[in-house]
Amino acid sequence: MHPTGAADIDAMFSAFQSLEAILFDLDGTLIDTDNIAVESLSQRLLPFLGSRSGSTARWLLMQSETPGNYLVTLLDKLGLDVRFMAFTDRLRRRRGVYPAGEFRLIDGVEELILSLKDKYRLGIVTTRSRHHIEGFFQSFPNIAGAFEVSCGLQDTQWLKPNPEPVRLATRRLNVPVEKCLMVGDTAVDVKAGRRAGTWTVGVLCGFGQSSELERAGAHAILESTAELIRIL
Repeated sequence: MHPTGAADIDAMFSAFQSLEAILFDLDGTLIDTDNIAVESLSQRLLPFLGSRSGSTARWLLMQSETPGNYLVTLLDKLGLDVRFMAFTDRLRRRRGVYPAGEFRLIDGVEELILSLKDKYRLGIVTTRSRHHIEGFFQSFPNIAGAFEVSCGLQDTQWLKPNPEPVRLATRRLNVPVEKCLMVGDTAVDVKAGRRAGTWTVGVLCGFGQSSELERAGAHAILESTAELIRIL
């Protein structure tokens, strides 16, 4: 684990002991899509960039996340999001990202969720649509019931890194933000949690790299979501 802000490590662990709720991002945090997308784009860039194709692919996909979220928000405001679902699924497939119905859990996530569900209230905060959230639940019925709330594209006016999706999830759970933890693989997830007032953990099993998550202000950084069990 790589805590940020070494002087506040004791406070961080103390706060983690009083947590009541944990909110999870979906892509790269619960399901293994981000690394698949990087690998797919990297293969396409390989003839042009050689050994730099992997790092360049990761950078390009990371840079597209926030503008992409704002575009999806605009489509939602215009009432065009539903008709674009099939189109975005095709785009995800072209990027190498599995659409709804073809999700794959990150190693250890099922065991983690089953171990946390009786101790914490759990939720999902994602930029994916309700269509994809329901696809996730249908794909993994063993853990679907562990999540009390889910906030996605249709639930708020703004998407991450805006804090509103995180705040909405905490309101629906009726849990104070300071007793909530936001877990995600990108700076977008960490920024949304920090701006909402939650504690944050960045994980390295998706897009994000340690330096990016540190700059975003993650209170702790783990190699994988499954490692949460070690600090909770």
